[in-house]
Amino acid sequence: MNADVVVIGAGIVGAACARALARAGLSVVVLDRDAPASATSARGEGNLLVSDKAPGPELDLALLAADHWPRLAAELADELGSFPDLEYDRKGGLVVATTAEGAAPLRAFARSQAEAGVETEHLSAADALSLEPHLNPEVTAAVHYPQDAQLQPVVATEALLASARLAGARVLAHREALGLVRDAARRITGVRTASETIGTSAVVVAAGPWSGAVTESFGARLPVRPRRGMVLVTARMAPRVFHKVYDGDYVGATQSAEADLQTSSVVESTPGGTVLIGSSRERIGFDDRLRVAVLAQLARRALRLFPFLAATPVIRAYGGFRPYVPDHLPVIGEDPRHPGLWYATGHEGAGIGLAGVTGDLLCAQLIGTAPAIDPTAFLPSRPSLAARPRTDNTQPGGSA
Repeated sequence: MNADVVVIGAGIVGAACARALARAGLSVVVLDRDAPASATSARGEGNLLVSDKAPGPELDLALLAADHWPRLAAELADELGSFPDLEYDRKGGLVVATTAEGAAPLRAFARSQAEAGVETEHLSAADALSLEPHLNPEVTAAVHYPQDAQLQPVVATEALLASARLAGARVLAHREALGLVRDAARRITGVRTASETIGTSAVVVAAGPWSGAVTESFGARLPVRPRRGMVLVTARMAPRVFHKVYDGDYVGATQSAEADLQTSSVVESTPGGTVLIGSSRERIGFDDRLRVAVLAQLARRALRLFPFLAATPVIRAYGGFRPYVPDHLPVIGEDPRHPGLWYATGHEGAGIGLAGVTGDLLCAQLIGTAPAIDPTAFLPSRPSLAARPRTDNTQPGGSA
């Protein structure tokens, strides 16, 4: 079997890359050692956010994605017809401060985002309660972000893969990439699996938090490490949360480089009537054991936003691993030390929202067309990705 490009990972970022490359006329094979959309893409909340990003390259990419996702969702619906609904909903986000000390920083952060092109609306407590009637009335500041949206990430991943197949891509589940094949000049000529070698000159690593382990097995090095997160899910109820609502502490948690546990309050409803409660972040390798103390912190913080949740049953909890990079920017582009080896990874909690534009940006670089945004800040050659000592237990597990 031969292909112009082999994509490693059938999560939402790998699916978006496969779709973009196949639609550009390249032959594409996608490999995943598990089932598609079974790892990180199945363990998130489906957020498409601009509200949590500071001015800079990632926010620029998120603003591009905010305009891109409605078009992409419509294209997929047209292509796939009766395919399950992506549940795309531009419901907006509401960020609040719950202390007097948190009010001014929240407002200042929102002003800096507005200067970078984000739609923001500063609200009084009464205005916030008009959007979220069950919100704690003692909030000290609130900002509404109309561009924030949500979708069902597993359905979105499967839809992108279905579209890629229509364009000729082959998706091989339960097929692990074991290593690269190179010629005498060290050029990539194939990818080895347990059953065959797939001839190719271009390999895209889109294995999420397992990307660091995959690249090491290929003789390369990329500082992508797992960052664990957990979510509580309530029983179904009549709609009582209408936006993505979170405490301003969430932004600091997403941008922190600390390995220790950090929690912040994030609450939102799903179309099915459940409420998702997050979020936590900690770098503990691929340890997936249930941590009741973390769940208790999530519950306590959620009550600061929505006191009514005290009487709401929790029916389950789940966790997953985000692909963490020390400088908090995704890695999109070719490894200059290993020509033919490409990366589309490191999005941490923003992979669902940034998947579509990541696929397009990767494809534009690979085929040599003009990208929609300057890729420089995301390239593997950036100085902030210089080799670092390993600090996490990175024994691989899950999809790659």
